[in-house]
Amino acid sequence: MAKPAVRRQTEWVPLTKEQYRERFYARFYDPAFDGVKAELEKVFEKAWDGYSVYRKSPRKQPAGKGYADPKFELPIEWIEARAQIDASEKRQKDPASPTRILIVNGSTRSEHTCPGEISKTRRLAQHAQKAIEALPRHEVDFLDISTLADEPFKTIYPCKACVSTAQPLCHWPCSCYPNHAVGQVNDWMNEVYPRWVAAHGVMILCPVHWYQAPASLKLMIDRLVCADGGNPDPTTTKGKSPVLAKELELQGWDYPKYLAGRAFSIVAHGDAAGPENLRRMLADWLTDIGMISAGPSAVLDTWIGWYQPYATSHEDLDKDKDLLTEVGNAALALANQVKLIRSGKYHAPDEELHDPREK
Repeated sequence: MAKPAVRRQTEWVPLTKEQYRERFYARFYDPAFDGVKAELEKVFEKAWDGYSVYRKSPRKQPAGKGYADPKFELPIEWIEARAQIDASEKRQKDPASPTRILIVNGSTRSEHTCPGEISKTRRLAQHAQKAIEALPRHEVDFLDISTLADEPFKTIYPCKACVSTAQPLCHWPCSCYPNHAVGQVNDWMNEVYPRWVAAHGVMILCPVHWYQAPASLKLMIDRLVCADGGNPDPTTTKGKSPVLAKELELQGWDYPKYLAGRAFSIVAHGDAAGPENLRRMLADWLTDIGMISAGPSAVLDTWIGWYQPYATSHEDLDKDKDLLTEVGNAALALANQVKLIRSGKYHAPDEELHDPREK
């Protein structure tokens, strides 16, 4: 088979220095910074230099043992994230460790910013948290997506779809960020990846936003693509070489599933339309990456204040005692599935079968 070409259409055109200056100083619009303009100008010149010569990863070190090319230099941030993932994996597989459930509050809504009020999703997630924490030798890691909206200098950058160039170009964990040349720093995913790996079970609770998952939650979902078939050794692609990645994939790729075998639960809720489809989409995604549903009681779509005023939606939740019971049941069903998996008694009915269309 002929080697596939790397398709390109246009040359990269960098910002001019004045364009870069305008964007740089937009971060310091507050008049409080007027007194340090001379200092900011010095910082600007250093930042411009990093952009113009494109220092994406200015701090690197040799990959070391265990990599195809031990002498190839990798970003220190990536090496540190990988070490945290390895430590989380070791703990997760330790049969003596407590059962760890990752509860994801998938709502961006925060009482500490513009909405001015707690989200109903957060309340449901806290109810699930209490149900899990009441169980012996169970602990909860509460992953709160809303902190993206109310904490400074915290973000999840969008997936660049390296997989669609070639699967081995998508590194595990993601090596697209941070990108210091363009100021794409403080990427939260280097903290998020180890938390997913450490979990024995994951429970996602989220509202419907226009028939879809909230944008902030979707950012995390997209960036978890590297956990499904990603390349654990960036030295094999010499960083981000699309040519080498294509060659490596065509030699045969095994599409490792780093989160496979963990259990999941879902609660999707809405007020007019959409939770059923969202529940299905989330379940399909988690199943595709090799995770295991905790059963019908653990995968829930529901309504809060169906076609009622938004202003009284918390009161509607207060009245719906059955919904709180259902959320508690979803959490407990997840705990039961994890218990079965960790006991070694659970066996997937298709575990001995070969998938002819693996991807």
